[in-house]
Amino acid sequence: MQIIEGAGVWTPPAAGAANDWVEQLRVPDLSVGTYCIPAGGRDDQSPHTEDEIYVVTAGRAKIVTPDGAAEVGPGSVIFVPAGEEHRFEEVTEDLALLVVFGPAYGSRTPGR
Repeated sequence: MQIIEGAGVWTPPAAGAANDWVEQLRVPDLSVGTYCIPAGGRDDQSPHTEDEIYVVTAGRAKIVTPDGAAEVGPGSVIFVPAGEEHRFEEVTEDLALLVVFGPAYGSRTPGR
């Protein structure tokens, strides 16, 4: 058992950064981290090679995929399959997301 300290907690990005990603746990079959985007900020991520679950712990935004868009806020749980384009837009309140990747983030990326 392990308590994952700080997972899903809002952290402002470093000066000049558009957003903040911190991986808090990594084992072969999954990884857990926190992704934060400030209000009015920009989500510049690319599609991932792993399946992904987001849990919104704070803030409000819209998630946009090729299949549509949805407003999300605290308590929203979002599944994004590996390879699917997705982006958080219209971030109206500082957004903190608990992120779970299966398998671990980047583990399916060639050469990694």
